[in-house]
Amino acid sequence: MNSAEIRQKLNALASPEVAASSARFFKTGPGQYGEGDTFVGIRVPALRTLAREYRDLPLPEIEVLLRSPIHEERLLALLILVLSVGKCDAVHRKVVYDFYLGNSRHVNNWDLVDTSAPAIVGGYLRDRFREPLVELAKSASLWERRIAIVATQHLIRLDQFDDTLALSRLLLSDKEDLIHKATGWMLREVGDRDEALLEAFLHEHAPAMPRTMLRYAIEKFEPDKRRIYLVSSVPKSGGKPQRR
Repeated sequence: MNSAEIRQKLNALASPEVAASSARFFKTGPGQYGEGDTFVGIRVPALRTLAREYRDLPLPEIEVLLRSPIHEERLLALLILVLSVGKCDAVHRKVVYDFYLGNSRHVNNWDLVDTSAPAIVGGYLRDRFREPLVELAKSASLWERRIAIVATQHLIRLDQFDDTLALSRLLLSDKEDLIHKATGWMLREVGDRDEALLEAFLHEHAPAMPRTMLRYAIEKFEPDKRRIYLVSSVPKSGGKPQRR
């Protein structure tokens, strides 16, 4: 098993039409968040099939794929890593966690983060101190900040909500729309399990939340309840957002 063999298979699956569509979808134009990313055009289901076939790929070969300029190679590397921590011992889980954060600059689009952060980062930290999440949330890197909040999805599924709420408070003033979306998404997942807890958070913070973050957080509320929160977050002319 090696990365060269995998690349041959990827090249055989490549589609210029899919590549062009992906490049537009993932905003690879000048000044956009995915600027410079390269796609060869392979659908995610095909990558998942390859990941299962190569789930025992050695870490040095995974690193070759993860450091590739080609988006699908990086995604495949992350899919393999996620499979590797599905059922593993603590030693391997730490090795993958350290490897992942050591290569976080290559986890540089939202699908790459969302595919990998919960299992690799959230899974490792589930029984440990969560300070690394705070450090990531304070990073200058958009993608490391997204890793921080999306990693808490793993903890939410364990009914551990404190980290999601704490990071959401920390990210209220973030300027990036992709962070607003991810934070709102995680808050919505908290609400799926404890709606009262989400409402308590919103009662305190909705007026200050970026509009996109709020919309994502309240997406599953009944229309009348959504309207209340949306109206409460609209600032009066010349003033700050008003609380309910």
